[in-house]
Amino acid sequence: MTDPHPKLALLRPDDWHLHLRDGASLATIVRHTARVFARAIIMPNLQPPVTTVAAAAGYSERIRAALPAASPFVPLMTLYLTDNTPPSEIERVHASGFVHAVKYYPAGATTNSDSGVTALERVYPALEAMERLGVVLSLHGEVTDPGVDMFDRERVFVDTLLSRIGRDFPGLRVVLEHVTTREAVAYVREADAPIAATITPQHLLWSRNALFVGGLRPHHYCLPILKREAHRQALVEAATSGHPRFFLGTDSAPHARHAKENACGCAGCFSAPAALEMYAEVFEDAGALDRLEGFASRHGADFYRLPRNTDHVTLERKPWTVPDQYPFGADALVPLRAGETMRWRVADAAR
Repeated sequence: MTDPHPKLALLRPDDWHLHLRDGASLATIVRHTARVFARAIIMPNLQPPVTTVAAAAGYSERIRAALPAASPFVPLMTLYLTDNTPPSEIERVHASGFVHAVKYYPAGATTNSDSGVTALERVYPALEAMERLGVVLSLHGEVTDPGVDMFDRERVFVDTLLSRIGRDFPGLRVVLEHVTTREAVAYVREADAPIAATITPQHLLWSRNALFVGGLRPHHYCLPILKREAHRQALVEAATSGHPRFFLGTDSAPHARHAKENACGCAGCFSAPAALEMYAEVFEDAGALDRLEGFASRHGADFYRLPRNTDHVTLERKPWTVPDQYPFGADALVPLRAGETMRWRVADAAR
């Protein structure tokens, strides 16, 4: 008898770009990722930012304390790169065993990035140490020059700053986070340097038109912002191609409902509750479900020089509806695809 709900088993995936925030809401947020993913690269843009290995150790302890009992989820920590990060701190990163990348935010580029890098040359000593020690540089790849159009900020970053990093630090291991343009895809695919890229579900699913369907859609607003359809198609092709330089990074970023739905809404999409299911839809539509495991479970671990996971999750092609909201302290949190029906669900994890 034919199974009415086909299943797809995958090595347990990892999320190579995740925001968990801190404080009372941490337990609510982390459980959505820990339910499906084995590990995640945790972003350091707290207030104050995580700028030292000691601060990263404290944040890691708080994350672990917030996990459900006996959860095997492993937070992979990062440091926040500033103009003043000394090479000695990079030495501590290398020796730590639990800090796996250093995150470059251009000052003012996104949420809690005011302490970020103001000029590339100011972090050359840190980048030199990272190249020498094999520490990964995680890049938010946008310029913040007010004269550059919002939709061109990634392209300009690739043409100017990323090309300089590649020229001056050819051995530096780089992850260009949440790529959104065909120019970024082409750079990552063709570069001689050791570079890779993460791709989010929202940038695979939607072009910038999704921001305006039926009115302003604040829960589709993220940075880097959604781009033209031609760019979305380039991202889908890259993600589903099987190329080992492209892998899963949700950039799931929780903001309270009132912080999204106001006159100056925050940037960020909370995708964690249905992230793997959204990726499955993209890969199914592209006729590439056989390549989802590489993108979700193999390529990222290989680039970060970590062992691949050995246990599995099972996706089942069975419809379910994403809840309209989740609790978020005293407020509510609206997930991506809220109230919509998903085609795939994780079959062997409790919701």
